Amino acid sequence: MKRLIHTAVLAAALAFALLLCGCSGAETSHKAPQRAAVESGERQFAQPSDGDFIAIFSTSLGEVRAVLYPDAAPMAVQNFVGLARSGYYDNTVIWRAQYGFAVQGGDAGGTGSGGATIWSNNPYPLEADSSLRHYAGALCAAFAQGGEVTGGNSQFYFVTALPNSVDETMQQQLRDNGYSDEQVSAYAAAGGLPYLDNTDTVFGQVYAGMDVVDQIACVPTVKNEDETDTYRPQEDSTVTIYKVTIDNYPGPSADDTADSAASDSSTQ
Repeated sequence: MKRLIHTAVLAAALAFALLLCGCSGAETSHKAPQRAAVESGERQFAQPSDGDFIAIFSTSLGEVRAVLYPDAAPMAVQNFVGLARSGYYDNTVIWRAQYGFAVQGGDAGGTGSGGATIWSNNPYPLEADSSLRHYAGALCAAFAQGGEVTGGNSQFYFVTALPNSVDETMQQQLRDNGYSDEQVSAYAAAGGLPYLDNTDTVFGQVYAGMDVVDQIACVPTVKNEDETDTYRPQEDSTVTIYKVTIDNYPGPSADDTADSAASDSSTQ
């Protein structure tokens, strides 16, 4: 497996992402998309209920909050929560920022080639659940570059697909493959990466701070000598995850988490 997608879909995914951007690999910055509220009965678009498990990402560009789904992806959530509570994600960086596709972090080394699990670094299996899809804003388990396709580790990504990314042709393909009308409508409204369904584990969904996720996806990235994009943020555009806090909805206020992150970073 390479980066956050399986080798079998790598070429299609990259081509799709470039199509979404409407740009060449030489472009260094993008405009954040305008995202309308999605009216859907799909669980990923419902406001969390009191007591739901949440993750609060305090970053150098702002705060992102995601609801977690331990009922659908128990091992992915358990691993993520355990690592977060141990401080594994503190002061790590987003090492991949691909506009119209995804932003990825969770490697303590910051290169994308590392990772860990709470089970003595042993991998855990794919947990694909038909109630969770790769809609924009989905929080998904990822793999280290070169990792085995049979399990996950500490890395994660947020889907940043654009609102118009699932066109009518793709919508019909989803219907032909057994997706419900509500799921097809959700993909049409929110955008997403349906070709990663049943390939990677979705274990959460952003419910606050998607504008921050989109800002991360828009940072300038490093180019190779041939002007192809590495999708790694430039050094002066590094995005730092100061802390990932696990709580129950509604959790602490944004001011409280900002103060906590500032205090933690000042002690480093």
